[in-house]
Amino acid sequence: MAEEPPRKRMVRAPTRGSDDARATPARLKTAHKRTPSQQAWLERQINDPFAAKARAHGYRSRAAYKLTELDDRLRLLKPGARIVDLGLAPGGWTQVAIERGVTQIVGVDLLPVDPLPPAKILQMDFTDPSCGPMLIDLLGGPPDAVLSDMAPNTVGHRQTDHLRIVGLVEAGADFAVEVLRPGGVFVAKAFQGGETAEVIAKLKRAFADVRTLKPKASRADSSEIYLAATGFKGR
Repeated sequence: MAEEPPRKRMVRAPTRGSDDARATPARLKTAHKRTPSQQAWLERQINDPFAAKARAHGYRSRAAYKLTELDDRLRLLKPGARIVDLGLAPGGWTQVAIERGVTQIVGVDLLPVDPLPPAKILQMDFTDPSCGPMLIDLLGGPPDAVLSDMAPNTVGHRQTDHLRIVGLVEAGADFAVEVLRPGGVFVAKAFQGGETAEVIAKLKRAFADVRTLKPKASRADSSEIYLAATGFKGR
């Protein structure tokens, strides 16, 4: 009898994958001259689906997807609006605003930021008293929205770091109340905690609606939230 030909093995067709696909986490091949925390951060980045999407789309940071979700839900960015972006580095939020039709936008950060025309960018400390007037002068008038993704450099002490971020949220909120047009919007990154509740109470006195939101692009293990205050009542 003739021998039967060898059976072909069934091979599953490759898939394109998705953000929810389960796969073995990638690991860096070397940890040379990196601290354990640096190594962990880098491994988290290469395994982060939002970071991968940002690279593919051309966004400068995964944080862009936080603003896109907030805008999809609340319609914060309108063509022709004037926008201030606080803590804009590396520029993901400004990219989203420009992509969605905003042409009048100014931003500030302590770090240098590559140009993002038509945005006008300041490199300075937002808490410097001269910064606010400079932003409004560059913008050419009161903004329709103040966006803040500011975060302080952490020191590793949870309570201290929390108080520092709350301080930045308060500074951003005070600036927004001082400069926004009636009906305007303030959005800021914050973290869950008692002090944040005090900021929310202050915002509720100045805005018609205040919400706390956690976009999908915010990591699940982070206490990060976003405050979205809309319908500024005016001064």
